[in-house]
Amino acid sequence: MDIRARAEAIRRPGRASRALVVIPLLLIVLVCIGDVLAPPEVHLGPFLVAAPAITASFAGPRTTGFIGALAVLAQATVAAARTTLLDLNHTVQITALAVISALVTLFAYLREQHEKEMTQLRSVAEAAQQVVLRPIPPRMGPLRIASVYVAAEAEAQIGGDLYAAVRSGRATRFIVGDVRGKGLGAIGDAALVLGAFRAAAHRRVELTRLVDFLDSTVSGDLEEAGDDPERQESFTTAVLIDIPDGRPVLSLVDCGHPPPLLLRGGRVVALEARQPAPPLGLAAMAERGLGLESFPFEPGDTVLLYTDGVVEARDTAGRFYPLAERLAAWPADDPGQLLKLLCQDLAAHTGGRLGDDAAMVAIVRLPSPPG
Repeated sequence: MDIRARAEAIRRPGRASRALVVIPLLLIVLVCIGDVLAPPEVHLGPFLVAAPAITASFAGPRTTGFIGALAVLAQATVAAARTTLLDLNHTVQITALAVISALVTLFAYLREQHEKEMTQLRSVAEAAQQVVLRPIPPRMGPLRIASVYVAAEAEAQIGGDLYAAVRSGRATRFIVGDVRGKGLGAIGDAALVLGAFRAAAHRRVELTRLVDFLDSTVSGDLEEAGDDPERQESFTTAVLIDIPDGRPVLSLVDCGHPPPLLLRGGRVVALEARQPAPPLGLAAMAERGLGLESFPFEPGDTVLLYTDGVVEARDTAGRFYPLAERLAAWPADDPGQLLKLLCQDLAAHTGGRLGDDAAMVAIVRLPSPPG
């Protein structure tokens, strides 16, 4: 999400709060009029405490303090009009109102400071994500591409989802992955994998050799982590695909990641690897070598790469998001529109409370130009 959009969203409630100030002001006026007109044995002054309390729910400490002081002044005016300021009943009411107004103003100040800290943390998290996840160009060779990263609702947490695309000769290579864990450790691991991918993917080596290089990079970093148990248990699931410009195929290596989905003529097919590789950083535990799979990828076809935050998203009843079923009902010729529909439907399915970060890359193959 754009940081400027976040800042604009923060400013909008400030403008709305100025309109809401009418509510406590109107309450003060109504209580004062009612208190003056009421019989001597009826005292409506205690209701004035609601004015600063209501203000604190939507405004900052300055506005809350102003409304509180105005309520105290109104109570004193009513006391002078009805009896005298030295009357014991009114003296107690004014004192209590002043103390409560001061406490409510303090709480409003502490809440505002907390909101500023959380806004700063979110901005730093988003800036870090944007640095690591560079935008993928909308066109690479005979491919139209769209990518999106959807952050989970958990505040100030940076996910380890990643994606990237690199041209390698007359082919385009992609990686979509998910680092175990969250926070700065996860974003550091994601940056390590993406840096290694961008450094080596442009070389015209087999995809299996590229995966070997990424695995050795992650394994070497884990060895340098020492005895940190959190780092020792880290790994990265990923899927890497290679799409040549001149042949209607794609090759992939699946390292413990959810399989890509191929969309063709309203049908959705999971590109399941017959011999999946272990996650990056765990290749030493595997007994077999890497399996390179090839699938037809013709002009007009669309392939969707995604992380498990999509398929593991749950609704209020605990049902997982039916990704393949939803994709089959949507047009897939425009990758940007496809991801827009997917994000909207995902938000509707979860009620806007995504449990984990989600990254998605949609790729449409266009007819290759002559030569």
